[in-house]
Amino acid sequence: MTALDPATVVAPERDGARLAVLSHRFEAIVRRMSNTLARSGRSGVLNTARDFSCCILTAEGGVLMTGQSPPIHVMGGPDLQAASMNEFYPELHAGDAFLHNSPYHGNTHAADHSILVPVVDADGVHRFTVLAKAHQADCGNSVPTTYMASALDVYEEGALIFPVVRVQKDYEDCADILRMCEMRIRVPHQWRGDYLAILGSARIGERALLQLAEEVGWDELETFSREWLDYSEERMEAAIRALPAGAATASTHHDPFPRVPDGVPLRVSVTVSPEHGMIEVDLRDNPDCVPSGLNLSEASSRTAALIGVFNSIDGTVPHNQGSFRRVRVHLRENCVVGIPRHPASCSVATTNLANRVGNIVQRAMADIGDGMGMAEVGSGMSPSEAVVSGRDHRFGGGPFVNQIFTGPNGGAGGPSTDGWLTMSDLGSGGTLLLDSVEIDELKQPILIHRREIAPDTEGAGRHRGAPGLDVEYGPLGTALEAIYANDGSINPMAGARGGWSGAPSGQFKRDRDGELVRLDICGPAQIDEGERIVARTSGGGGYGDPATRDPLAVARDVREGWVTPARAREVYRVAVDVSGEIDESATRALRR
Repeated sequence: MTALDPATVVAPERDGARLAVLSHRFEAIVRRMSNTLARSGRSGVLNTARDFSCCILTAEGGVLMTGQSPPIHVMGGPDLQAASMNEFYPELHAGDAFLHNSPYHGNTHAADHSILVPVVDADGVHRFTVLAKAHQADCGNSVPTTYMASALDVYEEGALIFPVVRVQKDYEDCADILRMCEMRIRVPHQWRGDYLAILGSARIGERALLQLAEEVGWDELETFSREWLDYSEERMEAAIRALPAGAATASTHHDPFPRVPDGVPLRVSVTVSPEHGMIEVDLRDNPDCVPSGLNLSEASSRTAALIGVFNSIDGTVPHNQGSFRRVRVHLRENCVVGIPRHPASCSVATTNLANRVGNIVQRAMADIGDGMGMAEVGSGMSPSEAVVSGRDHRFGGGPFVNQIFTGPNGGAGGPSTDGWLTMSDLGSGGTLLLDSVEIDELKQPILIHRREIAPDTEGAGRHRGAPGLDVEYGPLGTALEAIYANDGSINPMAGARGGWSGAPSGQFKRDRDGELVRLDICGPAQIDEGERIVARTSGGGGYGDPATRDPLAVARDVREGWVTPARAREVYRVAVDVSGEIDESATRALRR
């Protein structure tokens, strides 16, 4: 959809032109913050994949502007983080900066290091808060990964937890906190570089807001903030009023996992009330927290539900605290997709179950009415997105730890479009970049042997899901440990409204003789020199009956090599040869 200009869609009493201009000014500030982080981050997870987010919050903590950020970072959590900061530090001062990664105080999971900086005017009044959040290659876990899915609890997980800890005062570092991190993190120089990048990003945002206030005045910015959130709520209310009324329940099942041998069944109830302009999402009827790192933090539970809702409605509605007011997410304490109690581990809270929750929300929305909702996106973290570690003998045998993004899961089909090939998962929303093979091979002692689309793995539908990928890599001159937390190899990604499921994921080791051996769904996997790890990512689910897909679209997929002629005939009821030439009479007969 084409984004609507606030200057043309506002209440009569508001100055639409002013609202449009200032919203773009705030968005530009967030973009400056993001550019700073991308260019100065040291680990590949930041400067290559861009697994980070930046946003501006009101003084009260409401999400005001998010820019292009992974939605799992910025939709349902920053307000919780700001609330903890305001609670712990009732008096905030210019020059303060706080490190926050606690999943029990509003953060997503321990691997996402956030810096919060209060923007304080010359009179000492707290006006806004800027937040920069960046996923870490290592956060002090007991094993070299930031995703420890097998952790019994937060103690076995081992991450350093910072529940809104002041790391700068009067613009000077609190060196004791930094020394603590450097003693526990395996690649301290890399972490220090990333810390400076996150802090620099937040300070850029602070400086830009101070300059903007000097230009237009604090009162003008306060008025804008209030009106921007009200405008966004009105847009969201209008979008919901255009939907059909209804309620639906959807369910799913995460694959068996360490310490969770039966997997995790999940269900959600979604109610759309156009009359009241509200959507309700109820996640309370789900299991208690499990002895695993799969548990969602409150931020991840809320955000996953919001992602499923926003994927199902008018895509031009702004994502901020105003539009969030029109969605009620019901959670309960000590629930695996609710509000965890310390010391439940939330190490994997931004991926597996979060994606499963968002998937069933948008699938429930599809059940309520054709033309909205989506099918399911791949939910697990395949070995193609593993945290790899070992010793790099090219540079003196020093340790390396980094997350690679060599192959994403396939995106879901929707009511008007096919699935996005490089979607990765719902939490990233397609914002993470696919790694360059050459850069990955420069940064780590690995060789990526192949990365290619796997034919016939898409979830068939009127709008098909994206196919999965095959990725194969191995170490050079060393041994490699790959830690991952996959899902979807037993319970693949479901379709919606008659669409088919995508093909399941898989993980294997290719031994020195070339034989494939299936690996556990959850790493670590030890890959010695001469061996390779082979990953098949999940195909996305399809939307609608495959036999109603446009034959020209089927022919295009065959020409591209994504779908074979046999599958085109058997599933889509289209007779087409390998060159993409359609036999129209045979196709009519098949579709009768």
